[in-house]
Amino acid sequence: MIKKNEWVQVHSIVLTKEERAPQVPEDTKNVPLEMWVKGYLTEDAEMGDVVTVKTVTGRLVEGKLVQVNPTFRHSFGEFVPEILEIDRTVRQELFGGDY
Repeated sequence: MIKKNEWVQVHSIVLTKEERAPQVPEDTKNVPLEMWVKGYLTEDAEMGDVVTVKTVTGRLVEGKLVQVNPTFRHSFGEFVPEILEIDRTVRQELFGGDY
């Protein structure tokens, strides 16, 4: 049981692929328009239930409960050593001295 006021993420389908606008690119037309929203659960629920959340801006949004205490799982890729050299060069040019 996930308790009321827990920070959660919900998912919903905004438009099915059949409802998509005809002028969108072909690869876009073939998939639904989906929405993921984070907010505070407005009532106790189980994972997978259709629930309402209150976002930090106060909107009430309905969707399928998919995650509790959601976190960011993306990155900006692997370390690129050349970027350190670019940073050092730019700082030297802008501010002088050795960094």
